[in-house]
Amino acid sequence: MRWLTLYAHSRQVPASLATVLTSAAAVWALTRDGSAAPGGSQLPAVVLTAGAMALSTGLGGQDLDLDRSAAIRWAPRRAAHVLLGGAIVGAVLLTVQAVGQDLATTEFVARDCAGLAGLAALGAAVAGGRYAWAFPFTWLAFAFLAPPPATTVPVKVATWMLLPAGTPAATWTALCLAVVGTVLYALAGPEALTLPPRRVLRDRNVSAARAG
Repeated sequence: MRWLTLYAHSRQVPASLATVLTSAAAVWALTRDGSAAPGGSQLPAVVLTAGAMALSTGLGGQDLDLDRSAAIRWAPRRAAHVLLGGAIVGAVLLTVQAVGQDLATTEFVARDCAGLAGLAALGAAVAGGRYAWAFPFTWLAFAFLAPPPATTVPVKVATWMLLPAGTPAATWTALCLAVVGTVLYALAGPEALTLPPRRVLRDRNVSAARAG
């Protein structure tokens, strides 16, 4: 339990959770009477993207060198962090819907949470926790700017987070992002793709030596 508490603080979990709850409360306040809720999937996509951005800030440790030299199994912990974070973001939105207005179906929330969590994890593996938020934010902005209607496969892939649940191209895009992002982050860690190969190899040797 002590390790879990320390891990949560080192990964800014309380701050990320507070951001998710605050954004959800704002959405509830705006949509509780149904007068300010726009139609379509744009609002729930924005809310889920904001949650993924809050999640992404905790995917990098405060001391990257200290994390890499720790003799513990990081892969399952990193994967659990991404999956649990995505589930919490979706659960918060579904809870808001339960006490207010329906914004999206459960299938839509589950698909977007999986894809956005994987996208945030991919951003952490490439750019680190400090800049991982840019990946879901940029894709959302691109989805809004994509030319409607989404009739071709490339456009459907680009706008996957805005398309209705059950759209094959959107489902497969979210699934690929979830798998690739989570696996890459779990195995390689934050900023792994930007580190010199010699440093990564040295860190792995130190971890193996300490593990015994």
